[in-house]
Order: sequence, then C-alpha cells, then structure tokens
Amino acid sequence: MRIFLIGYMGCGKTTVGKRLANKLGLRFLDLDSYVEEKYGKTVAEQFEEVGESGFRERERNAVNDICAQFDDILVSTGGGAPCFFDNMETMNAAGVTVYLKMTALALASRLKGARKSRPLLRNKTEEELVAYIEKTLGEREVHYNQAHIVVSALSIDVDGLVNRIYHALNPR
Repeated sequence: MRIFLIGYMGCGKTTVGKRLANKLGLRFLDLDSYVEEKYGKTVAEQFEEVGESGFRERERNAVNDICAQFDDILVSTGGGAPCFFDNMETMNAAGVTVYLKMTALALASRLKGARKSRPLLRNKTEEELVAYIEKTLGEREVHYNQAHIVVSALSIDVDGLVNRIYHALNPR
C-alpha cells in the first residue's frame, strides 16, 4: 500500500504522516527530505541553485522514484508536488492520495513564524503572506481536490485527524 498525504505547506502532512504511518505499520517518507538527501542540499538551497522550476523537476523525479521503488509506504509530499507535471496522476495511479484541507487564514496563522525557512514565503509581510496563500491555494486546489480522500484539518487535534484518515482508509 502507498499513501500520499497532500496539501498546502503547514497543513500538518509530516506530523500526521508519521503518526498515521506508525498506526498502519507503514514506512514513513517525507518527500522534501528525500529530495534533500538525494541532492545533498536543503530545499531552500536547491531553490537558490536551480530555481523553482529546477526544484519541481527534481521533485517530479523523486515522486517517480518512490512509486517505482517503494511499497508499504506513507509519503508526506511538499505542498507544491501535486500541482506540477503529472505528479497528481502518478500518485493517484500508484496509491491512495489524502488531501489535508485547510483555509488560507488558518494556514497563514500556522506559517507566519516560518517565513524565513520557507523559500516561497521569505520576506513577505503578514498581509502579503495571507494574500499569497489565498492566491496559490486557489490555484492548487484544482489538483488537491483530485485526491481520493479529502479531510478537513481544521479544528481537530493530530490524533483525531489520524483516526479520521485511518477510518477513511479502512471503512468497516
């Protein structure tokens, strides 16, 4: 079984993914960490070195590698991964995709303290951050909404969200 957690940055994919993988007895893999290890540089360094388009190509290659090489895995993707090339189609064909859905305002609240470490958010004021998230979330949702399972990640604790996804994956 392959499960791909998708959603905007800051929605909790890695935190939820680790706990859900443990509950399901699956290996956990963070896509950004996989790309960092493969290229020996952080995501931010790769953005500086090859730009967003170069990073997205590397991310696409990583999605294809994972689909070809791993079974029994839960993958936490980067927020943009489903939105470029044919990544969403590839993930949907290779496993189960789960979209952790949140509003732009809730995401901005979570991300305002992480602006320096996130290349796409760097140097944005709080107002610019909200506007950027509203715009890009609107553009990305057409991809995110192709997920097999859509789960609201608002107003719920991590364990509750893990249980909600677990039951959506195992309806009995």
